[in-house]
Amino acid sequence: MRFWTTIGLILVLSAVGLTYEIAAGRVLAPFFGTSLVTWTSVIATILAGFSLGSALGGLVAERERGAAVRAVRAALVATAVLMALSPTVLGLIYALGARDTWGMLLAVVVAFFPASVLVSYPSPFLAKLAVEARPGREGSSLGLILAAGSLGAIVGAILAGFVALPLAGSVATFAGCGAAMLLCVPLIRGDTGGGLARNPKSILSVGAATVIVAATLASGPVCRYESGLSCIDVLRQGDAVYLYSDRTQQAAERSTPEGEAADPLVLPYTQWIWARMDRDLGPAPSVLFIGGGGYSLPGKLLEARPAAQAVAVEIDPLITRVVERHLPWAGAMIDKAGYDAAGGTPGEAERRLGIVHEDGRVYLNQTDRRFDAAVMDAFSSGSVPAHLATRETYDRLRSIFDGPVYVNLIDAPDGPLVRGIHAILADLYPHVAAVQGPVSRRGRTNILLAASARPFADVTLPQGYAAVTVAPGRAFTDDRGWVGHR
Repeated sequence: MRFWTTIGLILVLSAVGLTYEIAAGRVLAPFFGTSLVTWTSVIATILAGFSLGSALGGLVAERERGAAVRAVRAALVATAVLMALSPTVLGLIYALGARDTWGMLLAVVVAFFPASVLVSYPSPFLAKLAVEARPGREGSSLGLILAAGSLGAIVGAILAGFVALPLAGSVATFAGCGAAMLLCVPLIRGDTGGGLARNPKSILSVGAATVIVAATLASGPVCRYESGLSCIDVLRQGDAVYLYSDRTQQAAERSTPEGEAADPLVLPYTQWIWARMDRDLGPAPSVLFIGGGGYSLPGKLLEARPAAQAVAVEIDPLITRVVERHLPWAGAMIDKAGYDAAGGTPGEAERRLGIVHEDGRVYLNQTDRRFDAAVMDAFSSGSVPAHLATRETYDRLRSIFDGPVYVNLIDAPDGPLVRGIHAILADLYPHVAAVQGPVSRRGRTNILLAASARPFADVTLPQGYAAVTVAPGRAFTDDRGWVGHR
């Protein structure tokens, strides 16, 4: 094999390995959420696979050249199959009952560890060929080998985060990783130049693997709409349309025949937050919503308060596009009143719903606009992003408005997340109210907090909700923050 061919193969293997690692974290979210714990598990598992694969590959590199070539080709074919099937294996493990931390760890190991071992398996053999290809220049050859591995990792990270996952989705990304492995197989040659065409068994295995990779690609995405940030499904049940992101119910609205009046708010937590806003705010409030979701609360505010203004900060533009397409009431409100708040103030008087597609913390750090109240309803999968659950976030939030703040959380009753957020609010506001909804089979519930400088008047609670007392907890900070539901 030529020197630059081996260097190119090392680069490709490294790029595919990093693409696979990032795709693994993305595809895990619809099943187990996104948190520090899930990403730590994915990274640790895949790096362990890389390490074991390199060690085993080193032993193979010492074999007779023909045997080593056959072993490396077989590893590439097996890698292609395992990478393509990873989403299917993950879904199967989840369907068999894997849940919570230990179930997540089991799913990560079973779905992603084998391919991680095999993708690094050929690298020692390729490195040996590269060094042998330039006698007397072993030092520079080794440097180029290491550089190719690092450069490949950079390419893989960029490819996954900026191209493959946002544009093609996770399933297509896994299939693409498998296809890249199969394309490398014919380039693995021994000293005699014997190619793949001289080995019918290899041709057969590559053909079978190609069928599996193609079948995976044809199976379609894991959800109806997918971006690099969200995996979105839309479901109609009776007279309501529900929006799910990473299998967590994010929003819903009630659809009614044209001309009939009905409350579009379906989810009880939105009913309570709106009841609080309706009671607490004046006739022309300006309200900041961190987390657009289904845009039901901003829409309700603008419908009920003709002089109100709202800014909704939603990190994923795909969420907004899905709402416009599938949630008629919220979509109509966006069409009628929406404008790009990142570009300045609205050009028309009726444009009262500013939409910003940006991370909520980034917007808070940069905005110079003032508000009368805020709603914190941002989720990454089934949990609040850690950087939006800190004392520094709420300090900044309070600096841009003097009114109440309303917070939606999903946690175990009196769980660590709600205790941490409650501790932050209790430090900043003299009055904090908390209500809790029904507990699910997994022990999770919506817990709603409201904090203000003024005492709260009572409002009607949704069915199944009750006021609760939150135990003291540790206030999260940017340095010591929330790590997720585990």
